[in-house]
Amino acid sequence: MRVVSRSRTLFADAQRLLPGGVDSPVRAFRAVGGDPLFIARGEGPYLIDVDDNRYVDFMMSWGPLILGHAYPDVIRAIGEAASRGTSFGAPSPLEVELARLVQQFFPALEMMRFVSSGTEATMSALRLARAFTGRTLILKFEGCYHGHADLLLVKAGSGVATLGLPDSPGVPAGTVAETLVVPFNDLPAVERLFALRGQDIAAVIVEPVAGNMGVVPPADGFLAGLRRVTHTHGTLLIFDEVMTGFRVHPGGAQGLTGVMPDLTTLGKVIGGGLPVGAYGGRRDIMGMVAPAGPVYQAGTLSGNPLAMAAGLATLRVLERPGVWDGIAARAAEVEVMVAGAAAAAGVPVRVQRVGTMLTAFFTDRPVTNWTDASRCDTEAFGRFFRALLEDGVYWVPSQFEAAFLSAAHDDAALATAGTALTRAFQRAHDA
Repeated sequence: MRVVSRSRTLFADAQRLLPGGVDSPVRAFRAVGGDPLFIARGEGPYLIDVDDNRYVDFMMSWGPLILGHAYPDVIRAIGEAASRGTSFGAPSPLEVELARLVQQFFPALEMMRFVSSGTEATMSALRLARAFTGRTLILKFEGCYHGHADLLLVKAGSGVATLGLPDSPGVPAGTVAETLVVPFNDLPAVERLFALRGQDIAAVIVEPVAGNMGVVPPADGFLAGLRRVTHTHGTLLIFDEVMTGFRVHPGGAQGLTGVMPDLTTLGKVIGGGLPVGAYGGRRDIMGMVAPAGPVYQAGTLSGNPLAMAAGLATLRVLERPGVWDGIAARAAEVEVMVAGAAAAAGVPVRVQRVGTMLTAFFTDRPVTNWTDASRCDTEAFGRFFRALLEDGVYWVPSQFEAAFLSAAHDDAALATAGTALTRAFQRAHDA
């Protein structure tokens, strides 16, 4: 057994100071059992906790660390930026440089606005969509999570599903009354809804590859169908690529599928591990954002120079030939590894991967929507997670989340993971 006494002491202290002892719900391990570990540092593909235990990390800060922990170019860029000042409250050249580089990966972002989180990006994009169309209704998909803004906390996935909360107290009924929800991958349901309410729908927002109910790819023709329906009805199509941006393809899901949205939200990777988000898209739409237009949105730390520097350093590495493909190849190795270990142990598991992110669903059926995901064996997943942790592998602590690979996951890290996976599935089977 690993000694985790300092983590337990810290968690006891934290529960007296922080709600649930954490600053984001899924970190509390409620879905997998046990107490959370407190992390002292990250090194390449590893997390090291306060008791000096080392773990191969497949969470990568929930996606941003596509190069691994403490990547030298990123750390150097942050240090150099910090030496010049941590915040200006005024424009800096780094904002222009990062916007130009993001646009090279995502040509559909003709203009963009940097913000400080994915939640802020999606909330702002939806306000803009309503202003641009003069409509009020929003359509989202069951199991897709777009941040914790009031209007979106209805049938969300991720932490909301992990906690068993269909939505949240404190969200007025009238707020979510203008948010319509249909199952992910159900294009006929979208078409029926538009036949009834299309003239009132300002935007359709979707995770183009779902990640917050676990990795669920779009069905053939689903995204193209959304593009067709929204175009026909004068509705804006928003791709929430906060998670999928740079993760399923260097150009996100839109680069992977060729389906171009009107607006895109980004986060995670473009901050290189620091708090940042962005929303952007067509120039005529983004031209409505203040001060160019009447749609107000502001943020004191938007375009923060440290986050801009970290994002620039990260994307410049991803520009190098073979870097992204190498990460995706490692993810494919882990996909085969997980599926093989589960099959050898006789544990029904469906592994779904797109690019550099994957999920091991504890079910024997394909997962195409939230209903499928919610039928997974979460108790078996919890046993699997705890067994991996004991053997030095930090998987994501929720059945309804994606695991992530990085450029730092080398042969040694994957060898450790392979041994741990074999033992974890055997324990899950024996239980």
